[in-house]
Amino acid sequence: MEEKYIKLSEEQRKDFYYNIRDEYNRQKDNFDYVNYNLDWVKRAAYLIFLNKTCFNGLYRLNKKGEFNVPFGKYKNPTICDADNLIEVSKALENTKVMCADFEESKKYIHKNTLVYLDPPYRPLNNTSNFTSYNEDRFDDDQRQLAQFFKEMDKRDAYLILSNSDPKNEDADDDFFDELYAEFIIERVKAKRYINSNGDKRGDISELIIRNYE
Repeated sequence: MEEKYIKLSEEQRKDFYYNIRDEYNRQKDNFDYVNYNLDWVKRAAYLIFLNKTCFNGLYRLNKKGEFNVPFGKYKNPTICDADNLIEVSKALENTKVMCADFEESKKYIHKNTLVYLDPPYRPLNNTSNFTSYNEDRFDDDQRQLAQFFKEMDKRDAYLILSNSDPKNEDADDDFFDELYAEFIIERVKAKRYINSNGDKRGDISELIIRNYE
């Protein structure tokens, strides 16, 4: 797909992209997600292709569960990074990957377990909010995660959590400072590459919350 895509004009690339996106979305309803077969290879290839050629490398679904990120205009994208894929494969050997509610992980967490929690970040403002959440519902989810964090702390697990820093927009917003008051809250600079406003891309404060020194 990479070899074919690179040779196309921008308009042809756009058509190619949307054809792959449509095929990827058509697959989902009849795809066998349990029993491995060669269709898995094709679907993985489609996902990698879409990730490398869509707008800003986003992964976003509509209410039907369809991938709906628009075409990205990249001149010479590296779509099939074979060396990296091989290294990732090696890193994941003997690893069990699960797709489940985070509460399901409780059965695997005990003393000396390292747990990294990377939830959907709390929106910094109304324009960045998710359409499927209202503010109260999303904050309730954050509170549920904080309760989980505290429960796992009692098991003497090592916990790390990252999230947005609301003080970027409102210096008086102490939502996370109050929620994780008994833990270490560190503010770090992180680069944001995804923003419709180019002037707002760059360093922004994010939170790293830990239960250990």
